[in-house]
Amino acid sequence: MPPTKTIALPKILIFDVDGVLVDVHRSYWLSGLETMHFITGKRVTWAELHKWKSKPGNNDDWNMVSNWATTLGRPTTYEQAREAFQRFYWGKNGKSGNVRQEKLVVTARQIARWARRFELNLFTGRTRQEFSYTFDRWPATRHFRRVITMDDVKRKKPHPDGLLKILGRRDPRTALYVGDNVDDALAARDAHVPFMAILPPGTFEYRKRAARFRELGALALLPRILDLNHRLTIA
Repeated sequence: MPPTKTIALPKILIFDVDGVLVDVHRSYWLSGLETMHFITGKRVTWAELHKWKSKPGNNDDWNMVSNWATTLGRPTTYEQAREAFQRFYWGKNGKSGNVRQEKLVVTARQIARWARRFELNLFTGRTRQEFSYTFDRWPATRHFRRVITMDDVKRKKPHPDGLLKILGRRDPRTALYVGDNVDDALAARDAHVPFMAILPPGTFEYRKRAARFRELGALALLPRILDLNHRLTIA
């Protein structure tokens, strides 16, 4: 494995949400599998899901479902994919949605520690409604100076608009973006913001994804978000 690239201590930390601060295996990802079965009638696999999630532009689950289902012979528009996905994510006809299975993977105390040293921000592919459901009641949310969702930008990831909106006229080299998807890496590259990737051991196609992140300039591959402390030599 190549040596970890050095990084100047940033002033601004920007986090993606899904796969970084929140475990979405049983919410977004499971909803994606269930939506694909609903639309196509086929039992797609977790391995196939991860393959499609790793394609540029598929950080947006509705876009992923539209592309994937269409490839399997069920032409599906973005709006059709969105409508179908919602019944599994939010629930329908009295049945609880998968959103209830989301789990935060970082404590409010850790967020507060970072906030004492850095300006904290979020740039997520979630809608504002999806973000609010999970984060409005979390005490740590108050530590984030800005939260940019897909509703706050004209162009979604992999476009860098959200990062640029957070930075304004500030030097992008003073920031660090932490994400888990190729779209996060592409957005950081195009915004000229240093990037670190969350990539747990055992992740599907780990070596391939690791190589792609390094190709896109990732400074480090972190098994989990708390390993950021070691990379920034903070506790």
